[in-house]
Amino acid sequence: MDRKIVDVNELHVEDIPIVGGKGANLGELTNAGFPVPEAFVLTTFSYDYFVNNGKLMPEVEKKLAGIDRTSDDSLTQASEEIRAIFEECAIPDDLKKEIVSKYRLLVPKGKVGFVAVRSSATAEDLPDASFAGQQETYLNVKDEADLFDKIRKCWSSLFTARAIAYREKQGYSHSDVKLAVVVQRMVNSEFSGIMFTVDPNSGAKQIVIEGGYGLGEAIVGGEVTPDTYIVDKQKMEVVKKRISTQTWKYVRGKEGGVEKKDMPSDMVKAQKIPDSRIQEIAEIGRQIEIHYEKPMDMEWCIEDDKVYIVQARPITATGNSATNESVGTAVSSEDILSNGLGASPGLATGKVILYDISMSLDAVKEGDILVTKMTMPDMVPAMSRAAGIVTDEGGMTCHAAIISRELGTPCVVGTGNATEVLKDGMEVTVDGTTGTVYKGTLRKAEAAAAGSACVCAEYVPITGTKVMVNMSMPAKADEIAKLQCDGVGLMRSEFLFTNYIGEHPCAVIEEGRTDELIDKLAEGIAKVCRAFYPRPITLRTSDFKTNEYRDMKGGADYEPNEDNPMIGWRGCSRYVSESYREAFMCELRAIKKVRDEMGFKNLNMMLPFVRTIEEVEDITEMMKQVGLRRGRDFKLYFMAEVPVNIFMADEFCKYCDWFSIGSNDLTQLTMGCDRDSDILGHMGYFDERQEGVKRAIAQLIKVAHENGKHVSICGQAPSVYPEFTEFLVEQGIDCISLNPDTFNKTKRIIASAEQRVLLRDLRNLRDKL
Repeated sequence: MDRKIVDVNELHVEDIPIVGGKGANLGELTNAGFPVPEAFVLTTFSYDYFVNNGKLMPEVEKKLAGIDRTSDDSLTQASEEIRAIFEECAIPDDLKKEIVSKYRLLVPKGKVGFVAVRSSATAEDLPDASFAGQQETYLNVKDEADLFDKIRKCWSSLFTARAIAYREKQGYSHSDVKLAVVVQRMVNSEFSGIMFTVDPNSGAKQIVIEGGYGLGEAIVGGEVTPDTYIVDKQKMEVVKKRISTQTWKYVRGKEGGVEKKDMPSDMVKAQKIPDSRIQEIAEIGRQIEIHYEKPMDMEWCIEDDKVYIVQARPITATGNSATNESVGTAVSSEDILSNGLGASPGLATGKVILYDISMSLDAVKEGDILVTKMTMPDMVPAMSRAAGIVTDEGGMTCHAAIISRELGTPCVVGTGNATEVLKDGMEVTVDGTTGTVYKGTLRKAEAAAAGSACVCAEYVPITGTKVMVNMSMPAKADEIAKLQCDGVGLMRSEFLFTNYIGEHPCAVIEEGRTDELIDKLAEGIAKVCRAFYPRPITLRTSDFKTNEYRDMKGGADYEPNEDNPMIGWRGCSRYVSESYREAFMCELRAIKKVRDEMGFKNLNMMLPFVRTIEEVEDITEMMKQVGLRRGRDFKLYFMAEVPVNIFMADEFCKYCDWFSIGSNDLTQLTMGCDRDSDILGHMGYFDERQEGVKRAIAQLIKVAHENGKHVSICGQAPSVYPEFTEFLVEQGIDCISLNPDTFNKTKRIIASAEQRVLLRDLRNLRDKL
């Protein structure tokens, strides 16, 4: 599909690359029969057409290159200049004509009607990144001229200061993200809210609904504290309520846009949504979760007594703090300064910074406790530096809550009085698990050392099976290293390219910047090695597919078009090719630099998508050329994700020290099942628990152990399926590498499985005796 505009009913979730997360998910919901307002989408081809026609990117790249990334003021200035470039550029006439044609299907000429214009970025609303509020939405757009203006503003919002800073923080290349624009019939909401199909703080299997009066922007922006309703997922009954005070609401303005309207006194403290309506909304959410087969976060609204879903996305984080520790209940009530909702778990202590929008974001320093009435998307750079966040307003699904959970920052929202009772410079402790703010420095470990009665830290058992973590972003290394893990079982080098380099490696080499490429790779690797030292780090060398490489800056000059890049030119086949060999040699030299020049001998190396012995022999020689040889403190891992790795395990054992099972690709190739196929996924073919996949894994472990080699797994299956984890332990796997947010829970499952296996073996021994 290369059209500039498409109707939402033509779209499905796999269309994210051309219509962004918001557009693709609205299309998926529409085609599944859920109540979604009519809409059309300006695709990324429209964005490219506008940008290329106006020759905007050279000037944009120049502005980005001049940013001082340590200064929020510098980010803001560059953003304002880039946005002005976009907003002063005219939309081409032929595209304008096509926009009007689609717009008139929503609002016929001569009729009064309004639309919402919503940004939909291609990296937004994805399973592993929220981007909440990073681009802009405009409500109650009233005519064609207003529509053109708001479309340009949406395109320019790809370069707000918050969006630039967020991509830098999360490791997304600016050139990888493009913007689609959703134009949707405006629902004049009488009630609105947000719904999670699991508890966003604890991950508990219950539906959390937040609701309030009027348009939903007040709730999403954290400007009001909504009612919170908890619905039991099995009985579909409302089991808990938190009724808030709402003194005003957003309504449609007389000339479009939004304006505030005071609520009648008898409605201010009333329950906003009746239980019967809550149950109806919860059932829609439950059905959407069933359709997507994953927990979902969605926005809903009610107009003329009908419920509409206006946005849906996979939940990106549920309690993503490195620990869910809490001060506990044994602290004196005199120490409590403020109470609210625990929106992102964990403990943080630091100095209070009272922030309002008139201040520079640079006022918030690393480790401060950010206290404000509400957070806004512009504040993300400051939020990323804060050790803890506290707000007066907001609920579990407001901007502050969503971003804090993704950053892993303890957060308390909806206190009602934090900006009044907390003072600048005050030392406080934020307990994001219970929603409490304490005076002074309180930590369980320190309290226990002093003989306090505080509750002990969450119990994490010792296991015979090594338990490691999977890592993507070096920026989170210091935080994740606090987990009681045995090291990093999978460090994905792809994020080093997107975060530290942002260009196709061959383009960098051709420009004579080879040393820069090596140095930047080494910088990112060393950050993780330093945080976990002396625990081992397993770096998987680059495993981009051709379509992903093409999307990098300069990539189109070096990458072919493949119909199925998932099983195409990737992994080791890329390294040994003449056209990419030098780029891979740079990765090897970066590894050598980190180990020998920087002194981080805890770094090991893993090769992805290993197909043949000949590849391995060639790569071994390349390693020797730069001085990398397997030994006591340098281990070489092979990803076991192609069936040939199982069939020829005895041969591959001669060239490596460990195998690491990539359960996603191994399942895909064992079952002959495209892991991106909704049809096969819904039919149960793509499932690591399939007997054929389990037999392959059991065979690999058996042969590897017979040859004195070890086996780990770094795919997501152990983080998702407890019974699969138990199977791995029963087979004697040596190491399991997990997503950080599931580490404590899954390690307890591993310990329990080890006990069962031990008891089984003891019983068998007893019976033999």
